[in-house]
Amino acid sequence: MQAFIRSASARDIEAVSRLLGQCWHETHDSIHGADRVAALTSEWHSPSALKASLDRPGSEFLVADTGKTLVGMAYAQQDGKSVMLKQLYILRQAQGAGLGTAFLQEIIECFPEAEKIVLEVDEANESAIGFYMAGGFAITGKTGGKAGSGIPALIMEFPIV
Repeated sequence: MQAFIRSASARDIEAVSRLLGQCWHETHDSIHGADRVAALTSEWHSPSALKASLDRPGSEFLVADTGKTLVGMAYAQQDGKSVMLKQLYILRQAQGAGLGTAFLQEIIECFPEAEKIVLEVDEANESAIGFYMAGGFAITGKTGGKAGSGIPALIMEFPIV
């Protein structure tokens, strides 16, 4: 599937919200249950939450666009010399085409002063953990998860050289 990565705009917010809902259901329904996933995505990936991210200084909000539809997104914020990768999601049918790696490369280019990328990933999301580890990320810690969600997460880091 051919897609290009570009900066997101306000006109993308509704489509990104739907994309995130679909990605979360594809990945997490079997782990956390469809009802819990629906509740989390309605809170975390609502258009208003995404709009706030779009306008946040020191951040980059990217989408993968086929020209007809969005198939992926990534969002990162700079925190000193670290880049916090808050989101990187690709629809299942678009995975394996290099978009994840392209998003990471674009994030690195957007933050030239950064020394590392840091992220949290659901410790039950084996495919995401495998992707990050194959790309050079290392597990550096563990957390209880985002906003008191109770979803255990691994902290992973990638040094930017």
